[in-house]
Amino acid sequence: MQVHLIDGTYEMYRQHYGSAIRDKEPPPFAATIGILTSTLQLLAEGATHIAVATDHVIESFRNELYSGYKTSEGMEPVLLEQIPIVEDALRAMGVTVWAMDKYEADDALASGVAVACEDRRVHQVRILTPDKDLGQCVSGRRVVQVDRRNNIVLDESAIREKFGIGPESIADYLALVGDTADGFPGLPGWGAKSASTVLARYIALDAIPDDHEQWKTDGLTTLRGAEKLATTLRTQRKDAELFRTLATLVQDVPVGSVDSWKWSGVKPEFTEMLEKFGATHLLDRLERLKTLSQ
Repeated sequence: MQVHLIDGTYEMYRQHYGSAIRDKEPPPFAATIGILTSTLQLLAEGATHIAVATDHVIESFRNELYSGYKTSEGMEPVLLEQIPIVEDALRAMGVTVWAMDKYEADDALASGVAVACEDRRVHQVRILTPDKDLGQCVSGRRVVQVDRRNNIVLDESAIREKFGIGPESIADYLALVGDTADGFPGLPGWGAKSASTVLARYIALDAIPDDHEQWKTDGLTTLRGAEKLATTLRTQRKDAELFRTLATLVQDVPVGSVDSWKWSGVKPEFTEMLEKFGATHLLDRLERLKTLSQ
């Protein structure tokens, strides 16, 4: 069995701005129609167990931990307004939706991975998002990340090649380099190269020595600016630990069982919704899908 877990918030952005490229003025329900279309495509390709995680409320518990964390401020109203519309449309389509309030969509995805990995019937979990946060959930080839826009699949080997570290170090990496999408800066002077070099040796923040001389003893002899980097980490370690907490995904959000994610067909109200969106062409795709599944 293969499980597909979709980052609905990212998908909304992708579909909305993809439409903006094609049209000067994206249709009012462009993001919604786009998500429905791409999900139908998954089903047509043979997907059976699908769940979509959304940020029903952009703010989360992380905003209480750090005042600079991302908010809905500056987000286009047309996207904010479509969040509940997308959720309702997917439910009417018969797809499982995890609408997050206290937690974030990424937390639901991570929790879905944890549940799926406990199910021996699941041979692969595909996380549909390019968000680097989710790299921490990748495991071997059983849990992979899929960037649908660029047609890229990242397994554990590809994560290591891309970041120079394994999935177990992704949250620590983000703590050092920051994550502008989520609104935390990382530590001054620490960049992708320095963070991956140090974490490739020490794996986790807690294991990185305060003294750069120890770094040299441990084999990091060619790292530029090591003394300054070590000083920054030593004096701002509490900040780094906070940023790691922000970057670490929660894995125990209630998301149901794998069986509850199985698609069992659309609900009666779905046709009416498509008429409202001006997307009745999707009905033809549904009919073809029914024919293929018979």
